[in-house]
Amino acid sequence: MTLLATAYSYLYQFGDSFAYLTLSSLGLAIIFGMMGVINLAHGEFVMCGAYVTILSAKAGLPLPLAMLAGAVSAAAAGAILERLIVRHLYNRLFDSIVATWAVSLITQQAMLIFAGPSIEGLSTPFHSFEFGEYSFSTYRALLPFFSIAVLAALYGLFFKTNYGIYARATIQNARMARCLGLRTSRIYTMTFALGAGLAGLAGAIYAPTISAVPTMGSSFIVPAFVTVVTGGANVLQGIFPAAGFLGLIQSALSASYGQLAGQIGLLLTVIVIIRMLPQGLGSLFNRK
Repeated sequence: MTLLATAYSYLYQFGDSFAYLTLSSLGLAIIFGMMGVINLAHGEFVMCGAYVTILSAKAGLPLPLAMLAGAVSAAAAGAILERLIVRHLYNRLFDSIVATWAVSLITQQAMLIFAGPSIEGLSTPFHSFEFGEYSFSTYRALLPFFSIAVLAALYGLFFKTNYGIYARATIQNARMARCLGLRTSRIYTMTFALGAGLAGLAGAIYAPTISAVPTMGSSFIVPAFVTVVTGGANVLQGIFPAAGFLGLIQSALSASYGQLAGQIGLLLTVIVIIRMLPQGLGSLFNRK
């Protein structure tokens, strides 16, 4: 039983790392991988989702609806940001970096002024369970399955719906899409809002497990960029293997040598992968 419980503890840590890398990176992958915009305000959309979730739940809204409210609020904020700032900076990579970085700093300071250094979080839903000598959180054990469900939903959205066809056409050749009658400006807004909403969803999901502070987005943005760069430009083909492989490395090293070793191993693995596969892990699945 002890050996089996130890094996499950490794599997649990892997699932936790996989879910964290997947959920934190999906929104960034949509915006960066499909739109070519490096969104340094990604962490603030995560923060928006977490704050709205916590405040909505404390106001009496059931937790699933509070999480939905957090994701929708982040999507709305993303649509506003795209219309006011980002749409004027397409094909201007460095300008978009500076602009979204400025938005990130302004948002952090504004939240610090109006909401204070932190707000009281939520209790983790469900109970813990014991396996052998270990105790595990049921909520966190379910997160890998939820992240896979979100990936599957995105696949269906981009490959089984008219929006997906229009979005891929616009992103591949916006001028041709306009000639065919598509309102590309609306497609860009919807796609950016989708990426922001996914970031907000990540914050909403992890709101019961972390402390809500104005700078909480910084703990999400580094793993998000690492996963997206490792996966490559193809969002749906790259995120799953990248999160799986990096999660395996991080969880194995963290379980054996501690959290710091896991972080160092994660970054070293990314360097090796980028050196060997400049197009990312997603390039291994591209059809020739």
